[in-house]
Amino acid sequence: MHNTLELLESYLAAFSSFMWGYPLVILLVGGGLFFVISSGFTPFRFFFHAIDLVRGKYDNPDDPGDINHFEALSTALASTVGMGNISGVAVAIFMGGPGALFWMWMSAIFGMATKFFTCTLSIMYRGEDSAGKIQGGPMYVIREGLNKKWMPLAYLFAMAGLFGPLPIFQTNQLVQILRDFIYIPNGWVEADAAFTGNLLTGIALVGLVSLVIFGGITKIGKVASKLVPVMVVIYFVSVVFILIVHIGDVPYYLGLIVTDAFTGKAVMGGAVGQLIIIGIQRAAFSNEAGIGTESLAHGASKTKEPVREGLVAMMEPAIDTLIVCTMTALAILVTGVWQTTEANGVTLTLNAFNEALPTFGTYLLMISVFTFSVSSMLSYSYYGSKCLGFLLGADKQHLYNYFYVFSIVFGAVASLDAVINLIDGMFALMAVPTMISALLLSPKVRAASKDYFKRLRAGEFKEYKE
Repeated sequence: MHNTLELLESYLAAFSSFMWGYPLVILLVGGGLFFVISSGFTPFRFFFHAIDLVRGKYDNPDDPGDINHFEALSTALASTVGMGNISGVAVAIFMGGPGALFWMWMSAIFGMATKFFTCTLSIMYRGEDSAGKIQGGPMYVIREGLNKKWMPLAYLFAMAGLFGPLPIFQTNQLVQILRDFIYIPNGWVEADAAFTGNLLTGIALVGLVSLVIFGGITKIGKVASKLVPVMVVIYFVSVVFILIVHIGDVPYYLGLIVTDAFTGKAVMGGAVGQLIIIGIQRAAFSNEAGIGTESLAHGASKTKEPVREGLVAMMEPAIDTLIVCTMTALAILVTGVWQTTEANGVTLTLNAFNEALPTFGTYLLMISVFTFSVSSMLSYSYYGSKCLGFLLGADKQHLYNYFYVFSIVFGAVASLDAVINLIDGMFALMAVPTMISALLLSPKVRAASKDYFKRLRAGEFKEYKE
């Protein structure tokens, strides 16, 4: 089985490398820049209105959809504010040095505008599935908003969407922290026989995740809306403490992040272009702007105003990448563990916690990792089931959950590189139809925005919550 996994890993590495060439980077970053400029910076100017929307100030319980704005945001954040922030940032620094974070920032700023456009479209062009239920997502945007010649893009997204949202990265990193800091130190498994421990943990996770995901999006939204605030607070407080302990080093490393972004000294003898790709890859994995998964979550929101959902979604890259990812990166940098160890992924972040928070740092991060991982797994199952429903019919979409939960076993036993390459490659495939359709339909978003903000200024909207 090990030889089979090694062969599969080599294919996945080649696939990911091919997909993440400069054309995709130009599509994501160039597209995001186009959205920023063409919108006249509208999403940024109405950030406080977006906060009111999340608070439920304008929620009408009679609007179509399955979940409210806050639950839609929480469901999306459950998959974005998660392992991408704990492990994904560590991977970025391991591969590209401090400068990779700068390009994550740039991707996030453009990503805010991208999410505004893609999630506005997810409501504007909702369509019915084969059971007559209203649905949102890039495949419906393409089907409802563009003509039939673009339908191959809808099918491409749906097929890639069966694999991109698999919970294998979350599983891999949760298993890694349990193996390295619980199983092996306590003698439960031998270091050279870790495969068995990984496999058993994967099987246990299959049972745990199965208990929740078969409840559907309404249950997922309820669970995610409870888990997300708790996990963010625990993680946020822990990292703030680390930064306070090393407060004198923070300005230096903020400067290093910027200067290293243009020298590329940490990457292959100064390959700045490769550094940019690493930063954008990890930002795309972390905040998912332009990938299309955000549209799948927000397309289920209860609203008749598409622009509102775009504004709510716009907040995600700001929370996820500009705040949480930056804090994680600084914790890794100021503690010096990025230079003193060869650790990658969650273990690198854990080393930072242990340096500043000896003894209980491990347990604080393990609580965060467990909560982040499980909450991400809950949200992602919904994404893939919607894609299968689009391809085979709504009556078949429940079958995806069986494939989904058993993929957890692959994530548990595969290497970190294999898992990252599979997700990166599939996210790239999903980004192509998402960005192309958003660019083609961007005039519709601009027209809807102009109309919505005109009505907002005129005081036409009823407030349902003070």
